[in-house]
Amino acid sequence: MTPAWITVLLGLVTVLLLLRVVFAREIRACFERDPAARSGLEILLTYPGLHALIGYRIAHLLAQGYVPVLPRLIMSVVRWLTGIEIHPAATIGRGLFIDHGMGVVIGETAVIGADVTLFQGVTLGGTGKHRGKRHPTLGDRVVIGAGAKVLGNIVIGENSMVGANAVVVRDVPAHSTVVGVPGRITRVADRHVPGINLEHSNLPDPLTDRLQKLQHEIDAIEHHLKEFRASKLPHHPKESSS
Repeated sequence: MTPAWITVLLGLVTVLLLLRVVFAREIRACFERDPAARSGLEILLTYPGLHALIGYRIAHLLAQGYVPVLPRLIMSVVRWLTGIEIHPAATIGRGLFIDHGMGVVIGETAVIGADVTLFQGVTLGGTGKHRGKRHPTLGDRVVIGAGAKVLGNIVIGENSMVGANAVVVRDVPAHSTVVGVPGRITRVADRHVPGINLEHSNLPDPLTDRLQKLQHEIDAIEHHLKEFRASKLPHHPKESSS
């Protein structure tokens, strides 16, 4: 007769292997976007973002089958364990990476594309009290920086980046960056950067750029004004010595 602990151990190994196969893309995303990742086993056992996604996939499947209460109950337990709140009715593509994860909120009608990256404290929140689409849609390969809030039924275009602590309430074109409160768009026109850009701490600030440009123009005007005043001063030729 097989000892109970061996049965439990074999069951655990089987579950881990199954999760390794089913969530292979998410585990690969952890390796690609987190330099601290060391092994698949470490990711499976210690990454709260992956744990939240595992719970979400189960709850989402039940929600699609119109099972009452249980999907929300599962995600409540997941929130208690990981600090990540995902509504079971949200639509999430493959390859999502939630870094650290504490404080991440994904609302009921949110739609997340493939290979998206969310850092801690991100909110994909809704506006209004109507029951229709009221949460944001994120395109493929979008990066949302720590503490950023994306609110309402808006679209963040693919390959876009939202800076840390930005508040976005309007649509964002593809291949753009958004910074500030409220979010200001800096478009990277006709430029596609291969892969996923995680340098969300090094983003342009269009307001600062405009203020600097304005300061340069003021300095130039002051310089021309000084030259003009100097040219209007009366010139007194020196008297020649007798």
